[in-house]
Amino acid sequence: MRRTHDCCCAPLLALLLAFGMGPAAAALAQNQSPLSPLLEVQVLGRELLAIDSEGGGQRSERLERGETVLYTRSQGRVGVVVTDRRLLAIATRSGAWQQARYRNGEAPPADVEIGDRVALALMQTRAVGFDGGSRNLVDSSIGPRETVVDSAVGPNVVVVITDRRALGLSSDRGGFFEVPIRLGEQIQSVTAYANHATLQTSQRLLIFRGPAATWEEKRLPVH
Repeated sequence: MRRTHDCCCAPLLALLLAFGMGPAAAALAQNQSPLSPLLEVQVLGRELLAIDSEGGGQRSERLERGETVLYTRSQGRVGVVVTDRRLLAIATRSGAWQQARYRNGEAPPADVEIGDRVALALMQTRAVGFDGGSRNLVDSSIGPRETVVDSAVGPNVVVVITDRRALGLSSDRGGFFEVPIRLGEQIQSVTAYANHATLQTSQRLLIFRGPAATWEEKRLPVH
């Protein structure tokens, strides 16, 4: 089960500016507030078009002969297109579309969870993530005896939980960052916020910090 947590603080940036807060505070509010759509994805015949209202201009990508678009997703600064052959993603101010081709025997993802600056596609043998900071697609293989238990997507962070580890992806750092799940440790809840995510297990509270792309651990009290 996937969950997306959105912060209802869109007026925060305007309030900070109105009360004379500095640029750093205003930038922090903008990073934590849900974004209005800044990227539109259009399918025009055999062409994919990303219309960038932040950086300006358009970025196009040609579909291959016989390739079929299954669906598109866009939110904030990120846009995703899923075809029968590949997953494509783009962010505002990108120079080009990024792509991840399906492996042999790999089916297209049933859905793509998307935040303001991140996206997540779960496939049979891997988790594929996109971060709008580096504007790259990255993946982490899921082992043949490893099972995805849960996932969550926030505006700037992604977490994927398996029966062996927790994976974190941030819009501020490239790649997946993992922490092991212990033998016998049970997953109780996973929640993604604007810039961090929390994972509570039967033994610990794990916190993934997006800006640093690090995991913190707090042991639960023993009753």
